[in-house]
Amino acid sequence: MTSLLLKNGVCATLSPPALERADVRITGGVIADVGPGLLPQKAEMVEDLAGKILMPGLVCAHTHLYSTLARGMPPPDQTPRNFLEILQKIWWRLDRALDAETIYFSALGGALEAARCGVTTVIDHHSSPNLISGSLQLVEEGIAEVGLRGVLCYETSDRDGFERRDQGLAENESFLESHRSDEMFRGLVGGHASFTLSDESLRKMGEIADRYDTGLHMHLAESDTDPRMTEANFGAKILDRLGAFGILRRKSLFAHCIHLSSDDFSRLRTSGAWLIHNPRSNMNNRVGHAPLGEFGARKTLGTDGFPPDMFEELRAAYFRNQEAQTGASLEWLSMLDNGQALVSETFGKRFGLLRRDAPADLVILDYLPPTPITPENFPSHFLFGLRSSMVESVMVNGRWVLRNRQFPDLDEQDMLRGTQEAARKLWSAMHALKP
Repeated sequence: MTSLLLKNGVCATLSPPALERADVRITGGVIADVGPGLLPQKAEMVEDLAGKILMPGLVCAHTHLYSTLARGMPPPDQTPRNFLEILQKIWWRLDRALDAETIYFSALGGALEAARCGVTTVIDHHSSPNLISGSLQLVEEGIAEVGLRGVLCYETSDRDGFERRDQGLAENESFLESHRSDEMFRGLVGGHASFTLSDESLRKMGEIADRYDTGLHMHLAESDTDPRMTEANFGAKILDRLGAFGILRRKSLFAHCIHLSSDDFSRLRTSGAWLIHNPRSNMNNRVGHAPLGEFGARKTLGTDGFPPDMFEELRAAYFRNQEAQTGASLEWLSMLDNGQALVSETFGKRFGLLRRDAPADLVILDYLPPTPITPENFPSHFLFGLRSSMVESVMVNGRWVLRNRQFPDLDEQDMLRGTQEAARKLWSAMHALKP
């Protein structure tokens, strides 16, 4: 088995922040050894990092890869007046217009961009009501073409009728069943949000999660529409509903979590669920600022369909929190490290570490700091100095997917021509749909 020795890197981990000049040996998709002055083995490939930063790959904990093809699309005929109309006039029209080609190319384009940003695992939340069965396989194919890991689900919802609701449940269960022990892809049970899910739908989602000992991935209180319409339509508070059907559980992922009370947050923290902050999306949709101080220890970052640049997402979270003057004292890099901890729970092995037997999902950053860099001030360098443009190389499962800012096994320009053509097709299909 061929091994690779990376020499003279500045090995960085996020939580607690740590920096160490060391060598890293990689064999068979895992880190085989870490330490200073490692000697090359016979026939081993050796590369000198010359002081570049070597760190674990990043995780985007909540996104919608189908929105990759939305960038630059024509605006709706009527400007949305509130968040519900944003969903109705833009995103629910887009997902209805998706077909096999546009699903695949949206995942492919999003994965290409994620790799360039140092993201090695994408946690996607997919919806395509006119092509449900097999849709997650298409998303997987797009991500796998680039070589990233993925955690996928289908967005179950009642909004397109119970037949499609049941197809969404079946798509979740089929993917979970076929990826129980997959090295690169795993599944979750996906759902849109409480206000678009009946009691029966929530019960069925909870039952699937029980059968596969997994969690739910859904939006929670992104705008006040969710708790308000949940109570109006179902006569129950939002967390009471989720709790009644086994949705509040340790492996569940709840995105946004803005319009909730302190008691709600206490209940979420007790459940052990992951809370996913998406600051750029929140600001863009003007839905409010998530109270991060209430999120507890199991919080991490997603992009909600924005470009999968976790450097920018972390900065947006930091500056928006500063502006809000919440007074919350947060360990910012732990939010990124928690993405790796989330993926560790999902795959059953510890990501995010530079140590023996850890998965070799790595990023090399070409950063020339203008000031001394130490473990104590590394968070400051990360927030105010590091950029995704400094990502030089990305490794997933011991394989280079990005090498010296090039995709060694892919024709990126040809792929981007494919995504551009798919985008034109999608926009035309959206225009033909009735609102």
